[in-house]
Amino acid sequence: MVRAGLATLLLTVSSLVAVTGIDGVGRSTASAAPVAHSYAGSGVMGFGDAPQETTPSGTLGSVMTAMAATPDGRGFWLAGADGGVFASGDAPFEGSLGGLRLTGPIVAIAGTPDGNGYWLAGLDGGVFAFGDAGYYGSLGGIRLAQPIVGMASTADGRGYWLVAADGGVFTFGDAGFFGSTGGMPLAAVVTGMAATADGQGYWLVAADGGIFTFGDANFLGSTGGKPIPDSIVGMATTPGGKGYWLVGWDGSIYTFGNAPPLGSTASTKPLSPVSAMAATPDGNGYWLLEPDDWNYFFTGASPYALSTSASITSIAASQVEGDPDLGQGAYCNPYGPCEAWCALFATWVWRQSGVPIPAYPFTGSMYSWVAGHGRLLAPWALAAPGDAVLYGTGPQSTASSVHTGIVAQVWPDGAIVTIEGDAGPAPSGQLSVIINGPFLPADSNRENGFPIYAFGQPTA
Repeated sequence: MVRAGLATLLLTVSSLVAVTGIDGVGRSTASAAPVAHSYAGSGVMGFGDAPQETTPSGTLGSVMTAMAATPDGRGFWLAGADGGVFASGDAPFEGSLGGLRLTGPIVAIAGTPDGNGYWLAGLDGGVFAFGDAGYYGSLGGIRLAQPIVGMASTADGRGYWLVAADGGVFTFGDAGFFGSTGGMPLAAVVTGMAATADGQGYWLVAADGGIFTFGDANFLGSTGGKPIPDSIVGMATTPGGKGYWLVGWDGSIYTFGNAPPLGSTASTKPLSPVSAMAATPDGNGYWLLEPDDWNYFFTGASPYALSTSASITSIAASQVEGDPDLGQGAYCNPYGPCEAWCALFATWVWRQSGVPIPAYPFTGSMYSWVAGHGRLLAPWALAAPGDAVLYGTGPQSTASSVHTGIVAQVWPDGAIVTIEGDAGPAPSGQLSVIINGPFLPADSNRENGFPIYAFGQPTA
């Protein structure tokens, strides 16, 4: 996400719409099976002098969460939630965690100054070093107030910082502590950080675009307090720290200082969620990471699974699409009538897997059906892949039961990845099927704009 490689992921879902419909009334879905429309991009979009390098092809087993550029800007690394690392351009592959069972998902990657190594950081604060990257400690096994969301390395590569969602900063090696927002009331969650070129300061960026400066990091402006279409998910800096870019979940780019506007993905159709960015070292280019551009088959990581888990998650993942608009008006979708359709999507997925649930347009009706035919889990319980995640405060009405999705992956620390219909960084009525996460269910209100009130399993 920045010079020396910083990346972060918090796929917020601030633009999700509340489900509308009549409680308990089922609707039949379209007779023809929906056709998935995978996002057509390569997963990484380059702007300015950032070269369009090759990216992984085929089907991936875990969502892409982070990226970092090489020192000369001729390549980059990508990291998946499972610790898989993919090297493009002149970025050397120095190893990965693929196949190793992790406690929590990987959410950040940072490269060494010479480009011959990198660190991976997990949501739980675990740190893993590869190549000439030195290991200077981690937060693995320590109970954190908030999850880790970003990472940056020092100028000499002999230390690194981790930042948590509350803005708490943790230092390792020769990384200096210059302050944090830990313990301060924030208007929005912190989503990442960037270090100054000399390693004597850093910036923190929040989801509303608020910028917090520490050490010799200069404040050059922010979007804090201003209306923006979607949450800010990352930042990158220009050489010398005289400018920086902020990137929104919808691909919008905001420039400050001497950071030039080089383009964005906000005007593309369909809109593909952006989760991170990385800049070239001359300040004349950057890449945007669009994780939903890949096809996924979610396996591994989950502590346990139901007999229907593999079928449900496979079908849900096959529907991650770019444009549900059928040319019939707002909210038109392949799963039912032209109305808010997150529950229509979730019930369609279950039915395709053999679960005999009606095509409910209201999420609260899913809760009621599960209460009589499956098993309800508390929001703090460990979910299973294939479960429905029910957002809001309760099943009583559309005002309290506002959204739903399908759990695709569950990590031992409880973090989940979901697949959700009628969601994404597009205007209401033009939303699609997206991948959301990884995030901790307890943090859903902060990450998604509403809490989780239950999980529903289709079978007991």
